[in-house]
Amino acid sequence: MPDAAQAPSGASSAAKPVETLLAFDFGLRRIGIAAGDTLTATAAPRPAAFMTRTGPDWLAIGREIDSLKPRRLVVGAPYNADGTPGALAPAARRFANELERRYKLPVSMVDERWSSLEAGAALKARRAGGGRRRIRREEVDSTAAAVILERWLAGESGENLT
Repeated sequence: MPDAAQAPSGASSAAKPVETLLAFDFGLRRIGIAAGDTLTATAAPRPAAFMTRTGPDWLAIGREIDSLKPRRLVVGAPYNADGTPGALAPAARRFANELERRYKLPVSMVDERWSSLEAGAALKARRAGGGRRRIRREEVDSTAAAVILERWLAGESGENLT
């Protein structure tokens, strides 16, 4: 059986290896987290991390990073509808810089406009299809992180901090 990182038959032998990525939807109460990979170009929500009196729950974030061993981190960059940086943009940038400093991984920022709305709509559709009735806020945050990561995987790479 061929290794998943190998190129499919007839494809270039210079195919890139599969990489796992983690994305974050930064917020003042919760930080949504999602994981994905470059093979499937899809992302799935993970448990959200909560903000504490002293800032992000770095232990929870570190557990996700240690468990999944991502090669890159992606953080949503909050912009207003008109394209100007949103009120949380400086805090999201500080969070991204701290991720890079702590975990020594490349960090990219991606425009997150409307990702929470998109996530909420996806969760409501799932609920209408027979899923769990109540949608928790941390589910919306982590589903928004999945939207952010899928944007990065689709080529909306935004800016690299490294």
